[in-house]
Amino acid sequence: MGVAADSAIQISGPWSHRTVSANGTRFHVAEAGDGPLVLLLHGFPEFWWAWRNQLVSLPPAGFRAVAVDLRGYGGSDKPPRGYDLVTAAADAAGLVRALGEANAVVVGHDWGGLIAWTLAAYYPKVVRRLAVVSMAHPLRMRSAVLTDPLGQGRRSGYAFSFQLPRRPERLLVHDGAARVGQLLDGWSGPGWPDHETARTYQRAMRIPSVAHSALEYQRWFVRSTLRTDGLRYARRMRVPIQAPTLHLHGALDSCVLPQTARGAGRYVDGAYRWRVIEGAGHFPHEERADVFDTELTGWLADPEPER
Repeated sequence: MGVAADSAIQISGPWSHRTVSANGTRFHVAEAGDGPLVLLLHGFPEFWWAWRNQLVSLPPAGFRAVAVDLRGYGGSDKPPRGYDLVTAAADAAGLVRALGEANAVVVGHDWGGLIAWTLAAYYPKVVRRLAVVSMAHPLRMRSAVLTDPLGQGRRSGYAFSFQLPRRPERLLVHDGAARVGQLLDGWSGPGWPDHETARTYQRAMRIPSVAHSALEYQRWFVRSTLRTDGLRYARRMRVPIQAPTLHLHGALDSCVLPQTARGAGRYVDGAYRWRVIEGAGHFPHEERADVFDTELTGWLADPEPER
């Protein structure tokens, strides 16, 4: 049985909710604070609430934090198309402008990290600084699946199972979206998530059309590899990133292995900082929020982050 979007995503806290239109699509956002814009892009299988800790920590540091539900998730529109990384990057660029800014610090986790990498390559003037969490550069991610079949290839098996039509959506929401809880638990470090956290993400996945939209992103990434659009995307992503980049990764990440993500500095011409968060898995901004926030705000406060 489905869940009403408002009841699942309108969670109260020291932030406000509103709808913003960008790139022909309406997006639900939660925002807090004043100052330079920090746009927060969540991953799979989550929604804007993944950034609840940063919506609290960034405003005292002098920033306006805006966490968005990606196209197809939460309270945002769920159109039948547009679940490729190029369109998602255009969504993010449009959001920055719709929020009244010419550029922003962009922080992306998991799939939001892939979008953030893409945004920095396709719309470099929009990204003042880039922070990527728990995600390799897209070109490295694609190659590692092939070159490390017993490591990243095996860890990415779930994405290949999502390529089947319809059945993966049914399995994802079956039994109260129990599969969502299993993914969160399997990819994280010990002790996370608690029952209420898992339940919150399970409810959000049961919003009508969310499961399908979430899997469409995964399908594009795999299926486009040898198609014209995927080859064109790969060529564009070889352009070096100019923005200062912070790359954060959980030491215990079993979804995107640290050795897969490490080395993304080869794709960055700007200052690049790699940090591993001990004791955290795939969700360091939630599992070890205090350590994560120290790394993020310290980097934001540094006028000349080192390579």
